[in-house]
Amino acid sequence: MTDGMFASPADVEVRLAGVSYLADESIATTVYLAQALGKPLLVEGPAGVGKTELAKAVAAATGAELIRLQCYEGLDEARALYEFNYKKQLLAIQAAPADRAWQETHEDIFSEEFLLERPLLAAIRRTGPTVLLIDEADKADVEVEGMLLEVLSDFQVTIPELGTVGAVRRPFVLITSNAARELSEALKRRCLYLHLDYPAPERERDIVLAQVPGIEAELAEQLVRTVGTLRDLEIKKAPSIAETVDWARTLLALGLDDLDEAAVARTLGVVLKHASDQERAARELGLRG
Repeated sequence: MTDGMFASPADVEVRLAGVSYLADESIATTVYLAQALGKPLLVEGPAGVGKTELAKAVAAATGAELIRLQCYEGLDEARALYEFNYKKQLLAIQAAPADRAWQETHEDIFSEEFLLERPLLAAIRRTGPTVLLIDEADKADVEVEGMLLEVLSDFQVTIPELGTVGAVRRPFVLITSNAARELSEALKRRCLYLHLDYPAPERERDIVLAQVPGIEAELAEQLVRTVGTLRDLEIKKAPSIAETVDWARTLLALGLDDLDEAAVARTLGVVLKHASDQERAARELGLRG
């Protein structure tokens, strides 16, 4: 990532702010060190605190391409690394002359032309600045971690039919986890670690002001206080920072300049997506239906 490299933690903070991501000193320092040391960055914390957005912001701030591997249960090598286009291979076999040697056909169908890049291989083969986001790694099976260890240790992939593909230019790697399960110590050892939680009210207010032009500071403060109250309730899904921003945009769209009881009741569905959460909030906040 030489083209858009960060010069210092302070530079990280300024440039991320330029793409509307307000990073504190800890975030800025860790991002800078991950770049400077060429280490993957593991970012852990509850859903909705800006982990994925951090990867997007780093890509935007440095002019890098963002490649995302979304993890899920059942993710395998074919979906994460590469696979061959079997349908195209079958057609090529059927179209081959009857007198053609099988070895010749075999070499053709396992060539670059038939290779399907998946996110990990795509990130390794890019020659331009790249941010590789491995999102929600804790949702993938434990076996996937072994594959990630191999790729992240040497930044290379061995394709038996084509040989070893090494990174010409190492991507900036950011791995996110909601801590649904503990990631292996082997994976953690290869990464720098950053824990993100919900921001302090003052910082969340500043995030709202940065991302929602036109909102008044007083309304942003009201909004953040109310969101903080909702997060303190025993609910299924606490509002994310993105949902706080969406709520601010909702109030502007409706022309509301005060988050009074009526406004909260009208718009609660923007931040609480479960009926039971809305019912609990309505009781706790004394909202009338």
